[in-house]
Formats: sequence, C-alpha cells, structure tokens
Amino acid sequence: MSFGGEGLASRVNGQVHVIGAGLLGASIGLGLRDRGVTVTLEDASPTTVALATDYGAGRARLPSDPEPALVVVATPPDVTADVIERALRTFPTSVVTDVASVKLAPFVDLQRRGVDLTHYVGSHPMAGRERGGAIMARADLFTARPWVICRDEETPPEALAIVEAVALELGATPIEMTPQEHDLAVGLVSHLPQAVASLLAGRLVSASEQAIGLAGQGLRDTTRIASGQPELWVQILGANRGPVVEALDAFRGDLDAFTEALRAPDKPGARRQLADLLAAGNRGVARIPGKHGSSDRFVTLTVLIDDRPGQLASLLTELGDLGINMEDLRLEHSPGAQIGFAEIAVLPDVAEQAITDLTERGWRTL
Repeated sequence: MSFGGEGLASRVNGQVHVIGAGLLGASIGLGLRDRGVTVTLEDASPTTVALATDYGAGRARLPSDPEPALVVVATPPDVTADVIERALRTFPTSVVTDVASVKLAPFVDLQRRGVDLTHYVGSHPMAGRERGGAIMARADLFTARPWVICRDEETPPEALAIVEAVALELGATPIEMTPQEHDLAVGLVSHLPQAVASLLAGRLVSASEQAIGLAGQGLRDTTRIASGQPELWVQILGANRGPVVEALDAFRGDLDAFTEALRAPDKPGARRQLADLLAAGNRGVARIPGKHGSSDRFVTLTVLIDDRPGQLASLLTELGDLGINMEDLRLEHSPGAQIGFAEIAVLPDVAEQAITDLTERGWRTL
C-alpha cells in the first residue's frame, strides 16, 4: 500500500534497523519499505525474522551494512530497557527509539544504570491489533494515529527530527509528551479499557450457551480487545501499575455508586444517581476523537443488506456514485436470518440526503 505522494523523496535518510519483528516492528518495516527506506530486522527468534522478511518488512542485517540512522526497539516491555542499552552501545552514532507502550519505567531504569541517553528518544505509536505477530502486520497500521514522542532538554534536534520523520512517513501524527504525561494518559485510554474488557469477557466463561446465543453488537463492542495476549498485558500493566491502579480505583468508585443505586432504585436519589452516571458516559464518549483525530461526531445510518455475495460491494459502489464519503463502517449479521446490517458513519450535513438517495435506489435503511 502507498500513502500517497508517489515519487517524493522519503523524509528518512539512511537505513532503519528494527529490533523486534512482531506486529509493530514488522508494520514499521512494511511502511518504511513502501517509501523506499532500507529496513533491516533483528529478533531473538530467527524464525520471526524470516517470517517478517517473507512478508516484505525488511531483511536481516548484514556485516557490510552501514550503521543505521535509526534503531527502532519494538520488543516486549520487560526487556525494552535492556535492548535499548545494547542498541546504544552497539550503534553509538545511531539514534535509538522504542515503541513500548510504557515510557517512564524504561527511562528511569536506564537513568539508574547511568546509560548515556543523548541519542535516545522514547516514542509510542497509538496503534495495534487484537492479535500480534508479523503475520498481522500492516503498512497502514499507523495512518492517522497519534505517535507520542518523549524528549527532554538534552535531546539533539537531529535525533528528534528522525523519529518525527518516521512517524510522518508512516502517516501518523507526532505528539510531544513527557514520559509521565504519556503513562497517565495511556493508563486511562488504553490500559484501563483492556482491563475492563478482559474482566467483562471473563464473566462469559461460565455463561450458558443459550445466553451466549443472545449476544449482540453491544457485547462485541465492549469485549473486542479482550482477545489480547495475556503474557504481553501482564508486562504492560505491571510496568504502568501506578496510573492503571489509580484509574481502576476511580472506575471502581463509579461502579460501586452505580451498583448501590441499582440495588435500591426506589431509594430517594437513586434514579438520579443512575441517570447522572449514564449521562457522564454520554459526555465521555462524545469526546473520543473521530476520523483522523477529529472530534467531529458522525451520524450513523443503518442499511439492511441481504446475506449473499456482492451485496456489500454494491452498497459501497452506490455510496461512491452518490458522492457520499463514508467515515466509518461496521457490519453485523443477524443470527439465524439471511440479512445483515451495515452501519455507516457520515457527516451530519449529508445524512438526510444519503437516506433519501439510498432509499430511491432500493436500499432499506433504519
């Protein structure tokens, strides 16, 4: 896949060496190679390097290769500091960054060891998938996603520039934060949701097949990320335990208040308590960024589609013919019925006309 601007010179000068050829490392390799950057790969597992190479994420580093302009550490959190330290010593003139989801712990660890961090710039692309590994890598994984970059007063401009260049080349939006700010933020918007989704999904283990058969999109939405790797999340949550525990304590306070109000709904003030907590959820979800980081809210149109080949393609073609820009798409199949639902997000000012035009062309909308 190309990000556009074909024929333009890459912002990244020199080779990039990626240590850790899993989902993030391989995705970075795929995206940079798509822009003409030479990418070399390293991993504790030779098989992982071979697999990422087969997928086109780069190649194994050769003894004749020059020192890379940038080293990207994309390893599990429990070895990130060790790998950063080794990379800084192995490639003394290279800039080293890491893409770990926790930024303060490795930084403090490296400082404690007395490692010279002049050429180190911590970063974290806010992107991922439920499943990891090079087989799940995508060149467009970072498109329109925030890429947090952590620097301090000692960071050389050229070191900052090459990390920003990689983020921009991959279609991401660079955002500067301190390690503390980053960890507090991801504790709330990433690590807390993972914990809550996993605990919620865990309640399904003992549920009856009959109950599971009634599951709809609401349950799928709230448990989607619960399929993440437990081994990796134990590392992430442990490394960022302070902010996560703080967020969980606050969440537990809301949950306790909600439970007590629901336990005695006829008690004076109980219904208002429930309504206030639910309304806070409305206000909170309204703040979640939309497409390309915009806070614009979209209108969702639900179109009924027959469960047969070609229907979705026909609908997308119709939308294109009508000049309707689809901001997001979600599909749901109706269990036991030969029908599905396509939930299409559009800007509010085109919603009414979109319904009219689709109806005139024979589509059923809700």
